[in-house]
Amino acid sequence: MSIDRKKSNKKMTKNSETDHTSINLIGAGTKIKGEIDSSGDIRIDGILVGPVRSKGKIIVGDTGVVEGEIYCQNADIFGKVDAKIEVDELLSLKSTAKLTGEISSDKLSIEPGAVFTGTCTMEKEKSSQFAQKQKGEQKLQEEEIK
Repeated sequence: MSIDRKKSNKKMTKNSETDHTSINLIGAGTKIKGEIDSSGDIRIDGILVGPVRSKGKIIVGDTGVVEGEIYCQNADIFGKVDAKIEVDELLSLKSTAKLTGEISSDKLSIEPGAVFTGTCTMEKEKSSQFAQKQKGEQKLQEEEIK
């Protein structure tokens, strides 16, 4: 039985587009140790120890705690984060946020009441490691389709 490679790749591309619209939730009372990669948005109301990557938006809720690294397109932080954060577009620290770490973002919004301790680099031309990885994966997918 043979498999049509072009047909198989088209299905994978379609599924990848669908995955980008998914919303993933780590609920309050849940603790995860490990690495998370997602093409969709992620909301963290529990505890995450380890790196998290999203092609979309990451939200750390009021009860959320992240210890590790965060790589994403956009992020809203309401909870506690002790991490290196690379955001390609906008990082918003809400009034209840407590962030300790290293920030790299194109745009940064800090509401009154938010606590930030660490360093911040804002370079529009700088691409994050996550964005560079995405470009490399996209190039590989295009080559496979050809």
